[in-house]
Amino acid sequence: MQNKDNSIFRLRYRFDMGTWNNKKLSLAAQYLQFLGTDKMSAEDITKAFYKIACSFSVNAGAEFTTVTIEGLQDNFTTAVKLFEDVLKNCKGDENALKSLKARLTKSRTDAKANKGIIMNGLVAYARFGNKNPFNYVLSDEELKNTTSEELVNALHDLNNYEHKILYYGPQPLQQLAAGLRSVHNMPAAFKAAPEKMKFAPATQANNQLLFADYNMVQSEIRWVRNTSSYSADKEPVIDIFNNYFGGGMGALVFQTIRESKALAYSTFAFYAKPDKKEDPFYTLAYVGCQADKFNESVIAMNELLNDLPNVEENIKFARAGIKKDIETERITQDGIIFNYLAAQQKGLNEDIRKKIYAAVDKIGYNELKQFHSEFIANKPYTYCIVASEKKLTEEQMKKYGEVKKLSLAEIFGY
Repeated sequence: MQNKDNSIFRLRYRFDMGTWNNKKLSLAAQYLQFLGTDKMSAEDITKAFYKIACSFSVNAGAEFTTVTIEGLQDNFTTAVKLFEDVLKNCKGDENALKSLKARLTKSRTDAKANKGIIMNGLVAYARFGNKNPFNYVLSDEELKNTTSEELVNALHDLNNYEHKILYYGPQPLQQLAAGLRSVHNMPAAFKAAPEKMKFAPATQANNQLLFADYNMVQSEIRWVRNTSSYSADKEPVIDIFNNYFGGGMGALVFQTIRESKALAYSTFAFYAKPDKKEDPFYTLAYVGCQADKFNESVIAMNELLNDLPNVEENIKFARAGIKKDIETERITQDGIIFNYLAAQQKGLNEDIRKKIYAAVDKIGYNELKQFHSEFIANKPYTYCIVASEKKLTEEQMKKYGEVKKLSLAEIFGY
């Protein structure tokens, strides 16, 4: 995507592998910023990039690892050459690794004391079972035993794996491609990536409650249910439904549970879309309330999940909101590239917003009610609950399904 506004470039190598292929990739990506080569220290490298008004970063996500090099186009070749040299020739630093491990250990300990992160772990457990994307991480023992050599080898090897090159900058395509061939190190043939870990979505056959004990006066409750496989045709009605039902302060869930009944300090509900066509849609609802209002709050949310009120004025607002969002949204710069890649992951070959915009005015209460009845109403849910067992008893929870108490080790994987 050509930048016609200024002389800034952003170059990315996007590798089709991440921590689901190798749990240590994230650690390696963080390690690189502390490493030098035979000729330059880590500080020298930082100064060299600073002098040419450029920078680099490496980020390893679950399924993709992304190298980003950005700065002034005049220094494009110098910056790419410098990064390639660092990646190819970086050498281990035991003190840096020791410090990195200490910081990670502290952040992992802190995460176990954060109720929001604990809840994210429960939701992942509800969606995928005891082995899920949230707890697929290095165990304490694996982190402790990770060597500098392993991480450096992973970095040296990175360019040998298949990747896409994403560029936003002033150079025309042909000139860019010709220049990259001389500076970007690639093998004659790519290596096969390590096999990716797969997580099968759980089926909610019966109501179940996953409980994590946390010392507080509030109770946090999330309703989770995996539903149908992805279909682009469902996106228009889902957008209207989310706006109408639980997506903001003007939606039914907020107006009913917080404003009318004053049960919760925070609440929402929506039907979530997956990032990939292989993954299912899922329902996610939430109430944060005082522990003594747990029962009333659960009843109030279940009433809305099972019976969709008809408020015609709100449906008009929901339709208008979707159209206004599309009319005012601008996807620009390298956002265009990422929008394209996101569409590809869903098996789409055009911008889904065109379909949504064209369909919005044809969706009314009948369509919303049919959708609600088919995918949300009177279905089993997994309730994820973070609360103090001193304030919320198992007897209180049992009314809604089988209760399973999870330890922090089960939730976090370490």
